[in-house]
Amino acid sequence: MIDLKFLRENPDIVRESQRTRGEDPALVDELLVADDARRQAIQEADALRSEQKAFGKKIGQASPEDRPRLLEGSNELKAKVKAAEEAQKEAEAKVFETQMRLSNVVEGAPAGGEDDFVVLEHVGTPPEFDFEPKDHLELGESLGLIDMKRGTKVSGARFYYLTGDGAMLQLGMLTLAAQKARARGFQLMIPPVLVRPEVMQGTGFLGAHAEEIYYLERDDLYLVGTSEVALAGYHQDEIIDLSNGPVRYAGWSSCFRREAGSYGKDTRGILRVHQFDKLEMFVYCKPEEAQAQHQALLEMEREMLAAVEVPYRIIDVAGGDLGSSAARKFDTEAWVPTQNTYRELTSTSNCTTFQARRLQTRYRDEQGKAQTCATLNGTLATTRWLVAILENNQQADGSVVVPEALRPFVGKEVLEPRS
Repeated sequence: MIDLKFLRENPDIVRESQRTRGEDPALVDELLVADDARRQAIQEADALRSEQKAFGKKIGQASPEDRPRLLEGSNELKAKVKAAEEAQKEAEAKVFETQMRLSNVVEGAPAGGEDDFVVLEHVGTPPEFDFEPKDHLELGESLGLIDMKRGTKVSGARFYYLTGDGAMLQLGMLTLAAQKARARGFQLMIPPVLVRPEVMQGTGFLGAHAEEIYYLERDDLYLVGTSEVALAGYHQDEIIDLSNGPVRYAGWSSCFRREAGSYGKDTRGILRVHQFDKLEMFVYCKPEEAQAQHQALLEMEREMLAAVEVPYRIIDVAGGDLGSSAARKFDTEAWVPTQNTYRELTSTSNCTTFQARRLQTRYRDEQGKAQTCATLNGTLATTRWLVAILENNQQADGSVVVPEALRPFVGKEVLEPRS
């Protein structure tokens, strides 16, 4: 949630942020009105409590004959205090409800929706084949890497098995990512994949995209779509030590997405599936360090993409496609030859203080005062990368060259079609 003090002092900035996202700026005024009512309710309740305290002293000092009359007045005042406290609770609940509907304040992202991104950079050159390239599923099946048919038989559409060298390719990719993260000072974590509602809500995933999330009603738990959620909840309601610099985690987990609303889109292969594995970076830092940390996460993604040898581009995601928690997001998109286009592989988001304020994660400044942390996240490897690795490194005979950095894990230089 956004800082109410910032909202009161900069309402026009927040309204413009809402417009950049394609969301209703009137929500800003609704929250301002609710906040004003809350502050007034607090003043009234405080005044009545002070009056009640003073009246209590007066009763204690009263003579026996005056006390019954004063006690009657005390009961009336007690009822007023109770009513004022109820009004304060209602006003605070209204502020909270409205505040939770307001997205983070955009910082530098272009206006518009999904198609209004700005391309920042192209890295590498898309391959030119002198043969008809196969898509990743055809390659995966012929090489014995992917089994969609049995995945569908066992679990339904958009499920799959990674088999043999396919499993080793993914494990190698994720292990390489974990090694790189650890070398950069990230603590490796294998977090829970089921989280409580307050953690899922705190990270901002129960808004417009709630339909994407699997919910276990019997247990009141959510399956995560990214380990960002569990890593954000790790320090919920804590004051963490940032005196030695940012705190960095790298979470390796399976992730789950319902892909609601994607009927008929990317139904072939493993580009858009319900379950996948991912290595996610997560950073807690001071707010003034967030922009530099965002660039550092992007640089790590560059390094990892270079290691798996795929051409890609970096885009500055438009406000309407950010998600409620992010103030700015950069995506990297790899070239997919058979689709003749770039498709998303990673994103890295600066969530400023939005998530930490919801989850009450703070640090102490140089004066010892508790302040809200900033949080950032970024993907360092995920199952979807196999699509780009296979298609960009294929050869005319149907084999695929294993990127050099992954060969120690896979144990092969080339993946050959099965006879």
